[in-house]
Amino acid sequence: MSRARKALVVWGGMELHTPERGAHVVRELLEAEGFAVTVTGDYEALGADDVGSNDLVVPVITDGTLAPEKMARLIEAVRAGTGLAGYHMGLATSFRSSVPFRYAASCYWVQHPGNIITYRVDMRDHPLMAGIESFEHTSEQYYLNYDPAVEVLATTVFSGEFHPWRKDVVMPVVFTTMHDQGRVFYSSLGHTADELAGGPVREILRRGLLWAAR
Repeated sequence: MSRARKALVVWGGMELHTPERGAHVVRELLEAEGFAVTVTGDYEALGADDVGSNDLVVPVITDGTLAPEKMARLIEAVRAGTGLAGYHMGLATSFRSSVPFRYAASCYWVQHPGNIITYRVDMRDHPLMAGIESFEHTSEQYYLNYDPAVEVLATTVFSGEFHPWRKDVVMPVVFTTMHDQGRVFYSSLGHTADELAGGPVREILRRGLLWAAR
């Protein structure tokens, strides 16, 4: 009998992002697919000796620090095939000072003009997002610096209402990429756990988590 796939979900940082609740949404999604899931608020778990035994790692973390030797262990695990996935603050704002993590995460949050606004999420024609229609969403519209190597699955357009110098910029909302042998998934949706309760935001995350897992 094959073993259950393992996932590590680590939460922390800004309480505004409801990271602990969000981590348990991720746990629920993965457990429903047969994963054995560990949820913890201890960042050290990301740099544990056995982190590479996980098929998926999901940081639900705003900022934070991890000792360089522990970060190196995490990145080594991803390069060897452990999946890396995140939503909203996870990946885009996690471990801002770590260059190796920034390279793996493939994106970096820089702004959300207008704060909570209504904007459109345009789904691209991609098998991973099949059947999910474009939709209006009310939340933070993330402006990212991102790696040109990513495969974009959904985008949004900045209206210029709040930052006119960024009018008509098309920005990734959902993407996948590889970091050596590790699959990386990111969705900028999910400012709080409430946004993950249902609908396309939850389904996008569910599909991305499963895609990223080894």
